[in-house]
Formats: sequence, structure tokens, C-alpha cells
Amino acid sequence: MKETKDVLRVVGIVLLALFVLVVGVPLVFAAAGITLGIFKLIFGLAVFLIKLAVVIAIVYLLLVGIRAMLR
Repeated sequence: MKETKDVLRVVGIVLLALFVLVVGVPLVFAAAGITLGIFKLIFGLAVFLIKLAVVIAIVYLLLVGIRAMLR
């Protein structure tokens, strides 16, 4: 069980680092006045994925709530 926690911690750190690279780097470049098409595309994709995750989470919570009310 301890190995699983360690593996999940490492995976979480790697995902956080990827998120910082995908979202943070374009923000820093935009703040510095450097706008490159590829970074804009990657930043837009990251924002879209965050919005999609929020919509999926809301739909899931609504479905779970409806299911709980029907029981």
C-alpha cells in the first residue's frame, strides 16, 4: 500500500509539472510580450481541457445527485 502512495505521489508531481509547463510558460511569455503561435495554441488547448473537465465534473455530480434522490 505504501508503494501505491509513493507511485501516486510521483505521478501527481509529474502531472503538476506538465501543467505548469503547459500553462505557466505561455503566461510568462505573454507577460513578457513574446507571443508565439505554438504557445498560444498550447495555452488554448490547456484552457479548453480545463473547461471540459469542469463540465464533465458538473454533469457527473448532477447525475450522482439525481441517482441519490431516486433511491
